[in-house]
Amino acid sequence: MVQRKKVLVCGASGFIGRNTVERLAQRDDMEVTAAYLTRPLPEIPGVRQIRIDLRDAAQASEAVRGMDILIQAAATTSGSKDIVSRPHLHVTDNAVLNSLLFRAAHDHGVGHVLFFSCTIMYPSSDSALRETDFDANAAMNPRYFGGGWTKVYLEKMCEFYSGLGSTRFTAMRHSNIYGAHDKFDLERSHVFGATMTKVMQASDGRISVWGPGTERRDLLYVDDLMDFLEKAIDLQKSPYELVNVGCGQAVSVKELVTEIVACSGKELVIEHDLTKPHIPSSLFLDISKAKELFGWSPKTTLRDGILKTMEWYRANVTS
Repeated sequence: MVQRKKVLVCGASGFIGRNTVERLAQRDDMEVTAAYLTRPLPEIPGVRQIRIDLRDAAQASEAVRGMDILIQAAATTSGSKDIVSRPHLHVTDNAVLNSLLFRAAHDHGVGHVLFFSCTIMYPSSDSALRETDFDANAAMNPRYFGGGWTKVYLEKMCEFYSGLGSTRFTAMRHSNIYGAHDKFDLERSHVFGATMTKVMQASDGRISVWGPGTERRDLLYVDDLMDFLEKAIDLQKSPYELVNVGCGQAVSVKELVTEIVACSGKELVIEHDLTKPHIPSSLFLDISKAKELFGWSPKTTLRDGILKTMEWYRANVTS
């Protein structure tokens, strides 16, 4: 009989957390516990759910106790509007809850912690960036300063705790993720979710895009991120790995909007509102380390990812 590993997924009702729970619940070798704060998940066969405030040390410790794997997807997140006008939202809670979880994982001897970081600490670049291309002495984009340095701190906490005991840590610097369960409201969504919503709800033959659309992004379909997660769980033996997880290609916002419109089959005029908040940077990732370590590479083209997400949207999102 297969010995099932006990897995705790934090932030289970969020975009990445929900996909993580649904993916790992399909495995016979895992017993999944989904931790949420405000919104429980629909019932998923074999998945236990717990409500927990991860900012509370006692609650965090109790949730982690007895787990073999901790997958940390809980975070305070939002879109460009908040990043520009209320950047402090991404700092305090994220620093506190992750610090408490990592300490609890160490104290209780969890075998493996997998942390979803991001790429906002990287500089804008026209060439693919490796993990080593982050320079702590270089100026960070002012709009990413708080959130970016928080992520760097948390990556270093992963590395710190990996050197103290038997817990392995994986820090995933993932690019812009999109797909099923993404945020599709215009207040909190990122560029993909916001554009999908605008296109799907367009009723007057036009949509408005924030900014000039020249910013370039690395866009990764969520199923490809889940493939990487499983490979890291199954294959990592080293105490700590920091890995870029992205598509490895740059797509401009203008190109993205045009492709989503084309996939929708609608005839829409695309207008650019230069008065709205936008972040004028470009970024895409060198993903060679992920390929070398785990044999991972993304499988989903942007067009296929858009079509799959659009199909999910039509079935699950009320316009």
